[in-house]
Amino acid sequence: MPDGADMLALLDQRVRGYGEREAIVAFSGGVDSSVVLAVAARALGSDRVLAVTAASPAVPETEIESAGDFAASLSVTHRVVATQEVSLEAYARNDAERCFHCKVELFGVLRRLAAEAGQRGAVLLAGTNADDLTDIRPGVRANQLFGVRNPLADEGMTKAAVRSVAHELGLGTADKPAAACLSSRIAHGIRIDPALLARIGTAEQMLRQLGFTDCRVRHFGQIAKIEVAGDEMWRIFAGGNRELIAMTLRELGWSHVTLDLAGIQSGSMNSTRAGVDLTDGHGF
Repeated sequence: MPDGADMLALLDQRVRGYGEREAIVAFSGGVDSSVVLAVAARALGSDRVLAVTAASPAVPETEIESAGDFAASLSVTHRVVATQEVSLEAYARNDAERCFHCKVELFGVLRRLAAEAGQRGAVLLAGTNADDLTDIRPGVRANQLFGVRNPLADEGMTKAAVRSVAHELGLGTADKPAAACLSSRIAHGIRIDPALLARIGTAEQMLRQLGFTDCRVRHFGQIAKIEVAGDEMWRIFAGGNRELIAMTLRELGWSHVTLDLAGIQSGSMNSTRAGVDLTDGHGF
């Protein structure tokens, strides 16, 4: 794998090669979109880049705040826009196409922003990386529908490569854990609504307050499954944490609270897609 400096030069060239003088970046605040935003600001100039962060019940407020702070550190204009994916039936029913409908909503908003600002020629950028193309990511299809460009994937950069570039740039997000939307915690087929998303967000915030840096609370109806990093699992049993966690999650509405001994697993809810028996050991 080329070093961070070489990969950064390739990304600079890639963004300039799209042929547009302005860019609108779908900016979640994670390491992937942070690298895309930083590279776009370098390649085009910070005054020619707009960072757009979606605000919806599926996005933790803390992520929106940190995204704004990061954009400000690059002197990039940041806009928070309300997206309505949770109110869409195609999204709320939570089937295998949920992420596709989310991205259609987001990219539609980006396209409207470009038109309103008279930036019809602005390139729309997102943070899809090469690893995403090998995973189950229905949302990636929406990129093509809206002409969204993905410089990380276009350069064949994996997650590890992206983090290397982030370190080269000195970004504070270089080692930030992945932070998918709260809807990704809900087993496919269980309907999504704002109240359920708020419950999950509250549960995860409680875990972070106990010192967990990377955690998930997965929703399987009456069962809540906790995932934490392997090297932080000891915190579950430290002091009175186990009792506090169980009590809090039961107060939030789950009758059973479980811990996944495999640790945190990005994309683990893919096992709940249609045709998978949830009683066969997936997370229980």
